[in-house]
This record gives sequence, C-alpha cells and structure tokens, in this order.
Amino acid sequence: MNFTEISEFSGVYFIGIGGVSMSALACCLSDRGFSVRGSDAQESDFTRKLRKRGISVHIGEDEEIEEELVVVTGAILPSHKQLIRAQTEKKRILSRAELLGAVAGDFAHVISVAGCHGKTTTSCMLAHILQAGGKAFTCHIGGEDLDLGNYFYGGKEYFVTEACEFKHSFLELNSEIGAVLNCDRDHTDCYKTKEELLDAYRAFAAKSKLAVVNADDVGARSIPHALSFGLYNGDVRATSLRSDREIYSFTVEEGGIPVVRIKLNVVGIFNVMNALAAYACARLVGLSAEQIKEGIESFRGVRRRFERIGTLGGVPLICDYAHHPKEIAATLYTARRICEGKIRLVFQPHTYTRTRDLMDEFVETLSKADAPIVYSTYAAREKYDFEGSAVRLTGNIPSAVYVSSPEMLSRYLKSMIKPKDMVLILGAGNIYDIALRIKDNDRSR
Repeated sequence: MNFTEISEFSGVYFIGIGGVSMSALACCLSDRGFSVRGSDAQESDFTRKLRKRGISVHIGEDEEIEEELVVVTGAILPSHKQLIRAQTEKKRILSRAELLGAVAGDFAHVISVAGCHGKTTTSCMLAHILQAGGKAFTCHIGGEDLDLGNYFYGGKEYFVTEACEFKHSFLELNSEIGAVLNCDRDHTDCYKTKEELLDAYRAFAAKSKLAVVNADDVGARSIPHALSFGLYNGDVRATSLRSDREIYSFTVEEGGIPVVRIKLNVVGIFNVMNALAAYACARLVGLSAEQIKEGIESFRGVRRRFERIGTLGGVPLICDYAHHPKEIAATLYTARRICEGKIRLVFQPHTYTRTRDLMDEFVETLSKADAPIVYSTYAAREKYDFEGSAVRLTGNIPSAVYVSSPEMLSRYLKSMIKPKDMVLILGAGNIYDIALRIKDNDRSR
C-alpha cells in the first residue's frame, strides 16, 4: 500500500501507539490531516505527549475500533483482543514497517539508517545536518533527540528514518541513500545464521539508490556501495583524534585529504563512527563539509544514550540503551575512561532469545565489570525461557548478583556506592523508568 492509497482512509487506529516509532508515525499522520487514535498496554511519556497533541489514546484492549485502517506494531501478540476483532471485521491491517514504507514513499528523498548499533544517533545527527544545510526535512527516530524528539516535521524534501532489520522490516523502504553501520549478529529469533542476517542487509542496500557502509565492519564493507567510512578504512575517515574525558575531536579526511575538523558534544569513540556515517550520507546529499560540521556540532545527544539522569547515593547515575554485548562493551569502555572510582553496572537483558543465543558474548562482556548486577529480563514480545533468562545469565557470571525489583536494586546499589563511583544502568526495556524511580530526589543532571 502506498501513501495515496492510505490517503483514501480518513481515520487510522494504532494498536501499540505508545512505542517510540509508532507514536512518531501517529504524529506524522496527524500532521498530514488524518484522524488518529490508538491504544497501548500502559501509560508512558509517549502516550501523554500524544494526548497533548490532541491524539486520543486508550489504555487496554477493550476499545472499539471504528476506523477501517489499523496499524499494528510488531510487539503485539496474535491473541490481542483488538487485533482479533479487526481481523474478524475485515479491516485493512498494516504493520508498522508497511506504514513507514508508505509514509517514506511520499517524500522526494529518503535517507535510511540501518545497523545493529548507532541507528538512532546517526539519524539524529543527519537531521541536525539537514537543518544546518537549510533543507526541508522530516525525521522519524527510534529514540528521542534532546532537541527534536522522536519526530520532527520540517518539510517534504527529505525524510530521515531508522531502518530496523527485525523481521526484515527495512525491506519496506526504498531509499535514495541507505546506510549500513554494522552487521553484528542480533535478532536471532528472526535470523538463524549471521549469513542470513547479512543477506538481509545486502537486500536493504540493493533497494537503496546509493549505499553507505562501514569499511571497518567485515560484513558491511562486502556490500556494494557508493561511499564508505571508518576509523581505519574507507573513503571518509577520522584522523588526528583528540579526547577530553571521552569528548572527541577529529579531522575528517576524504580520499586521504584533510577536509574539516569536528568536535562532538557527546561521549564515546563509537560516536565518531556515527558522525562519519552521517557525514558520508550528507556528502552524497550534496552538503558542504562546513554545513555538516555545523550540524554535527549542534547535536547534543539522545535520551538513554549515556544520559546522566541524576544521582544515586550522591554519585552520577548514567543510563544507556545498550542491550547487545558489543554495545555494553563500548559503553563500559567509555565509562571507565571518565569514572575515577568503581563502575556499578546494572544490566537488564532484553528478550530471552537474544540472551540465550548470545549467552557466551554476554558472559564474556559482563564478566569484565566489577560485580555486575543483572536485573529481571524485559521479555518484550516473548514467552519465558529459562535458558535465556536473567537468572541463567547471572549463574554464568561468578561475580554477578541477580535482583528482581526496584526496591532490591536501590538497596543493593546504595550499600555498595562510594565517593567517585558511577552507576551505569544498561538495557532497552523498562530499566530506564526504574532508574528514574530510584534516583536521588534532587535536580542534579
């Protein structure tokens, strides 16, 4: 279904409207004149923000759906009451990915960012670059940029979006520029082998007019591309790196020629890679190096990406979305270069299949932390599986401790914390909300 066909429906109902991507799509359709309503399992910041925009949100599964077009997020189970009724009543049902593909198709130029890590930050950097370059653009983000949020409408020339590999969702997109940041093994419930996953990335790139790939990633650089980037390889490289407490500055070289020097406002060497990816995409758009520099340097960060949300026991409390072993390793590395004391690491596994199938990698990474704390698994769409549970993960790490409630977590952390320590809370589930709940009652940021 394309956007013209969607426009024939006056109203759209979203099942699972409170998700970061779904709420952005709901806002996008609302801005385009559609009547939009939806439901979700529980209240969240996104459901509250939608209501402020005049979009009705119902909590629960019992609301009648009058609309003929229904959009469903991938987290909704087949047993969901509203989904069953919509199917029985033969309403037109679209997946989130199908709607995203249709919305993107209504823009003149589409830039899609794919990869296991870095999609949100790179997409946000691109949005800031397009803004600095004076382009009319709209962005659909899988996180919350500190300035632009998860959705920003600024015109119909360019559309920037994250391209998610889960269930081959990104194959719904036809992009002018498609970026592949990395091809690390993930979503093992969808892809049984790494080669199967790499084939999906190849298909995504093939549906893009111009592909940008990470030349430091063995899988990504094997994909036919127009431009590559990297710290050690590629057409676009970062050289002369300097770090001040993990805030990096670097010179961008194109084809070995120094072009411009950029200083980031976000921590971590991984963000140099994200900036290089955004730079390469923006060069294909036709923006100048100075415009790109201005955009990247205006980017202040994303919620849940090494975000200081306050203090706990008087020490910094940092939250990060890291839920893959490589993301955890990168975040822990950055924290160690900043923290003068010990890092009190808390990790909430996200889905049983990922934890089970990447168990060895999780154990190896978390074993490098000092007495890591493992919080109860965020199951998302999955049923309980002991082999992929937080309990099993904890048992495989001799120094780890398992906790199962916010109260237990708070008590245990406060018993350990000493001056100059840092609390680092990682995970893609509800651990962020738990961190907000247990932090010190102050305004320290």
